[in-house]
Amino acid sequence: MELPEEVTDDLRRRLRRVEGQVRGIEAMLAEGRECRDIVTQLSAATKALEQVGFRMIASGLAYCLENPEKAEASGYPLDEVQRLFTKLA
Repeated sequence: MELPEEVTDDLRRRLRRVEGQVRGIEAMLAEGRECRDIVTQLSAATKALEQVGFRMIASGLAYCLENPEKAEASGYPLDEVQRLFTKLA
């Protein structure tokens, strides 16, 4: 499945942000910060990572609808992309 360059750039930007959040959580643990503060940051990082997946699947669904033959030939028929979506949901 081909993702547009702007989508790939957006996904990479989001993942770098999540990476920073995870490093921050690790630092919070090392500093002995309050559990509720750490859980709040874990929740934020989890939601941000989920958004990466949803953005990728949304772009993939659009690609499959616009190019059904190419998508199927590359191993991503519409039903497969739908299954990937349900894994995230």
